[in-house]
Amino acid sequence: MSEYFENRGVMRALRALGFSLKGLRSCYKHESAFRQEVAITLAVVPLGLWLGEGGVEKAMLVSSWLLVLILELLNSAVEAAIDRFGPEHHKLSGRAKDVASAAVFLAISLACLVWGLILGPRYLG
Repeated sequence: MSEYFENRGVMRALRALGFSLKGLRSCYKHESAFRQEVAITLAVVPLGLWLGEGGVEKAMLVSSWLLVLILELLNSAVEAAIDRFGPEHHKLSGRAKDVASAAVFLAISLACLVWGLILGPRYLG
């Protein structure tokens, strides 16, 4: 079979899945923040599915936290790519890392806001 056919369809999708799983394992192994967020996810996702009233609320509660994991993966990728070039500090490298970290912070803030707006009035008001 030619390389053209090997890089298409199901085999391509399976290889892509393998790369994705490898990335998740690598991030879990090397990034303590990601491990902490995964631990929170194990509690937050079932809680969101239980506390949400209807599909939209459940989706908002769960997806707002899954966005944190997605951005943590991207943050880790930025850090790894920059660290590949060496330990010396460069202004642009520092800026890139800070911006990626800020994205994670905003995702966590968004998740807290979503959870507060959906569940706050129900349980605090």
